[in-house]
Amino acid sequence: MATHGWTGDVLLTAIVLLGSSVQWLTGMGFALVAVPALVLLLGPAEGVVLANCAAGAISVVGLVGGWRRVRLGAMVPLCVAAACTVPLGAWMTRQLPEPALLLVMGGLVTVAVLLVMRGARVPALRGTKGAVAAGAAGGFMNSAAGVGGPPISLYALNAGWTVREFVPNAQFYGVVVNAFSVAANGVPRLGGEQWGVVVGAMVVGAVIGRGLAERIPERRARLLVLLLALTGGITAVGKGLWGL
Repeated sequence: MATHGWTGDVLLTAIVLLGSSVQWLTGMGFALVAVPALVLLLGPAEGVVLANCAAGAISVVGLVGGWRRVRLGAMVPLCVAAACTVPLGAWMTRQLPEPALLLVMGGLVTVAVLLVMRGARVPALRGTKGAVAAGAAGGFMNSAAGVGGPPISLYALNAGWTVREFVPNAQFYGVVVNAFSVAANGVPRLGGEQWGVVVGAMVVGAVIGRGLAERIPERRARLLVLLLALTGGITAVGKGLWGL
């Protein structure tokens, strides 16, 4: 897709605004919703690093009010494991041709969404070993495909965390893993006007999402996020297969 001119700016605005809205609406979902579309618009490498930057910034803002509820003891193995696998994901994105990257990214998003939708119970994702496994998978997926949240969601589900416990810890993990991913992948090569579009869309999306949160039941909103992400993942897979 073209990224120059007003058409590209409009598409970029719509994608970031939607991703930001659902993140503030449900406490999750920016990367799941935005990454497949950003990858199709900007290409795999640029789409992933832009998602890393935006999701990290949103996590920083969201963490301001909830940092006291972060379980540092539980987050240390998650974050350390992620730090070890982020370089592997970044290396992979530099080795594969674009159609293969689209196929891998779309496949990771699709499988992750289906697992979260099923609420998969995995005994291996419990305790410290489970935290290491989830953190490692999340770090790799975040730097390779921009979506590191689903493994953490599955870990929290199997650990019996409530939504109130999950959100600040997921935001803390988002800050750390996206910082590692940006350090490994770099920042997107956008012009000043495009950066302005991205920041503006994030701000407007936050206002819309917080407003809708008072009107839309959380379960229905999360289902919508997952369906949008599943559609995007399948589309990216299709485009990757077409380009092989």
